[in-house]
Amino acid sequence: MQSENRLFDDLAKVLNGAAGTIAGLGREAEASARERAREWIGGLDFVSRDEFEAVKAMAAAARDENDALRARIEALETAIAGAGGAAAKPAAKRGKGAAA
Repeated sequence: MQSENRLFDDLAKVLNGAAGTIAGLGREAEASARERAREWIGGLDFVSRDEFEAVKAMAAAARDENDALRARIEALETAIAGAGGAAAKPAAKRGKGAAA
C-alpha cells in the first residue's frame, strides 16, 4: 500500500515538472515571437510615437499660420478693392524668359 502511494507521489511530481516545463516553453516562445515582431516592424521604417507627435504639432502650427495669412490676404484685398478699382489688380510679374 505504501509503495502505491509513493508511485502516485512520484507520478504527480513528474507531471508537475512537465507542466512547469511546458509553461516555460510557452513563455519563451511568446517572448521570441514578440522579439521577431519587433525586429520585423523595426525594419519597416515606422516612426516612433514621439516623432509622430512632433510632426503633428508642426502641421497644426503650419495650418494655424496658413489660416492667419489667408485672413490677412483677404483683409488686404478688401482694403485694395475699397481704395480703387484700377489699383486693385497688381501688374503681372514677368519671369526670366518673358519678353519685355
